[in-house]
Amino acid sequence: MDYKNLTGKELQSIKTLGELKAAGYQAKSIKEELRSNLIQKIKHKENVFEGIWGYEDTVIPDIERAILSRHNINLLGLRGQAKTRIARMMTLLLDEFVPVVKGSELNDDPLQPLTTFAKGLIDEKGDATPISWWHRSDRYTEKLATPDVSVADLIGDVDPIKAATLKLSYNDERVIHYGLVPRSHRSIFVINELPDLQARIQVALFNILQEGDIQIRGFKLRLPLDIQFVFTANPEDYTNRGSIVTPLKDRIESQIITHYPKSIETGKRITAQEAKLNDKPTDRIHVPELMKDLIEQVAIEARSSEYVDEKSGVSARLTISAYENLISAAERRLYLNDENTTVVRIADLIGIVPAITGKIELVYEGEQEGAGLVAYTLIGKAVRTLFTEYFPSPEQKKREKEGNPYVHPLAWFGEGNEVDILASQSDKEYKKILHKIPGLENIVTKNVSDLPEKEKEFFMEFALHGLAEYSQLSKKLLDTGMQFKDLFSSMFNLGEEEEDEDDL
Repeated sequence: MDYKNLTGKELQSIKTLGELKAAGYQAKSIKEELRSNLIQKIKHKENVFEGIWGYEDTVIPDIERAILSRHNINLLGLRGQAKTRIARMMTLLLDEFVPVVKGSELNDDPLQPLTTFAKGLIDEKGDATPISWWHRSDRYTEKLATPDVSVADLIGDVDPIKAATLKLSYNDERVIHYGLVPRSHRSIFVINELPDLQARIQVALFNILQEGDIQIRGFKLRLPLDIQFVFTANPEDYTNRGSIVTPLKDRIESQIITHYPKSIETGKRITAQEAKLNDKPTDRIHVPELMKDLIEQVAIEARSSEYVDEKSGVSARLTISAYENLISAAERRLYLNDENTTVVRIADLIGIVPAITGKIELVYEGEQEGAGLVAYTLIGKAVRTLFTEYFPSPEQKKREKEGNPYVHPLAWFGEGNEVDILASQSDKEYKKILHKIPGLENIVTKNVSDLPEKEKEFFMEFALHGLAEYSQLSKKLLDTGMQFKDLFSSMFNLGEEEEDEDDL
């Protein structure tokens, strides 16, 4: 019988230590287990970290090198960079099942028992020692580092009740109630936000990482734990909340830096994968590719905004939540107007504001502006950035004496006309309003290549927003949409309103 070729069902039919030995089982450390399985995955061109986009040439190769080197790992990066998800996916590199001494508290390997219980059982029963099987999905422990985490939580403590019940002295190993780390023997153990862990608690991890022994209330116990440690940390934590103490940092062999998506395409792929749209009528809602780009561009603008705390980062969860809200805005309009289909609108971006305000940390200037206004500013900047990828720059065309495509719509607004684009308007009303603006349709049809007919009005609205962002039109925020009018007349009206207020 070749142990390596046995299926999970065949393995679970092995019930005793003698049968396990006969099958050819050999003890293997978890780091060696991860390494050997990764080698097989690489040879067969299999992707271990399925669904992790944007790290193919950066983070994932670093992780694979660390595993091949049998290193403990620290994933360093801002929030929302898939650090914890990567750690959880490392369980896929474990053997599907591993044997344990049945009833052992620390999941002892039958050939390398660790605890007094397992050693005593094997001495007593020999090859008749019962064994059970441990699935890889259970060989993962995760702990969020918080200031209230104690040594007892992680390492363990003396249990006086156990000592009294079993009539044991405190010098006996059996009086110890083990913490999360010893219970993660032969597992992947993850500590999230490591710098948040108090320094004295971090010190308790020193010996486990290097020497393989633990100390509990002066009780020193040689316990060569077999654990793959994965830590996560945010660079912000090093200055704002805490730090990784130097001796512990020195014992973590590989520190791998993560990052945000480096392109809009990668961001869109992540958003499409993670957005929860299962129960939504997505077959009735059309989303132009430009709108998906705008959602990602909002996050890009936020990461470089003077109002947003750069050190805190802008999570990929912003775009995921924003896209879900966008679809919900269009879905709500379907129900309000009893329509069969709809196309998302630029006006629907009002619906993503709650997804932005809850996921950005503002600096002082941003707090002064207010989270809502900052969110609208980011949306406006996203529109401005992408506008010139489809249409000529209004600033450049304004300097040219001839050939300005924006002359007719701007002249129409200059005559005192205005339009309200509302997220809740029916498709019929929405189209009617946009098509009454002279020259707007012509701008779109001449500049947008391969324009689908159903996206025409979407791009017409996009052109209005772009002109407003380039200060060619006035854009006023309404409760459920936007109002567009001539820039200069709105400035004069504003002045008159202020005068009226002074008179009062």
